[in-house]
Amino acid sequence: MTKYSVVVPFHNEEENVTALYARLKQVMEQVGDSFELVLVEDGSTDRTYKLLEEIAAVDSRVLVVKLRRNFGQTSALAAGFDHASGEYILAMDGDLQHDPNDIPNFLEKLEEGYDVVSGWRKDRMDNFVLRRIPSRCANWLMAKLSGVDIHDFGTTFKAYRREVIQNIPLYGEMHRFIPALASWYGASICEIPIRNVNRKRGRSHYGLGRTFGVFFDLLTIRFLLKYMGSPLHFFGGFGTLGIVAGSIISTVLLGLKILHPHQSMMDQHGPLFGVGAVLILAGIQMLAIGLLGELQVRHYHTSQHRAPYTVDRVVRLASPEEQSLLSDGD
Repeated sequence: MTKYSVVVPFHNEEENVTALYARLKQVMEQVGDSFELVLVEDGSTDRTYKLLEEIAAVDSRVLVVKLRRNFGQTSALAAGFDHASGEYILAMDGDLQHDPNDIPNFLEKLEEGYDVVSGWRKDRMDNFVLRRIPSRCANWLMAKLSGVDIHDFGTTFKAYRREVIQNIPLYGEMHRFIPALASWYGASICEIPIRNVNRKRGRSHYGLGRTFGVFFDLLTIRFLLKYMGSPLHFFGGFGTLGIVAGSIISTVLLGLKILHPHQSMMDQHGPLFGVGAVLILAGIQMLAIGLLGELQVRHYHTSQHRAPYTVDRVVRLASPEEQSLLSDGD
């Protein structure tokens, strides 16, 4: 088995592909152990795939995974993780804002026994208003909601033990919350400072609009961490509360009707009657949602795993050993 796998998703990064490959190759050769570079082409419309194909044609340690369309960063990372064969897997962006020279620091922490090593952009170079302030707020909320005490959930620059990352289902925009999801499985997590380099070539794919989506992702993660295996405990609690409150209101109104049979309840207590009825109906609906959630959980744990992406092709040059075996077979 390969010792290290470096997973890099690319989307319209033709100006950075060759430079990043050269730097990754240099750093990993200095590390000394066997490695592979899993380069995922996520539906680019420029020359990114052509350049990746040219690299794979001359280096058997490079595996190029071409997706059929642009599935997004989380799905691209999932494709890379699924095709990686290394004992330790490291992920980073393809825009050269992550410095490959930081890789040995990640690997050192993995060797110490940590399951997940997360990068921390301690001295960020991004725009203060559009990037740093929203990021600090989101990271603070994520740390509080997940109970994982790290400063930077958003960076892709992380390293994992193979058995840990393969147990984490990735979809949507969940790649930024891998440490929180890993903590649910009992993984040991640490954080190391990384260099944050301004993008020199190409165009950023991030904008302020993504910040709003983070809030909903935070709610999703909080729910998953606490109620992933028992959604009925969440919805059932609200449902039961609504049914009990509505029943109390209805019982009081029934008692008043018995005590004052000639009094019109709708004229005297119409709004209260409506509130009681709505609470009971809403409570029943919440219980039904909880039961449906339980069925979905059971289906998830019993159904076949489905990838959130489709692969167009996988390109890899045969290694010298494989070429020798093919020659012997002929």
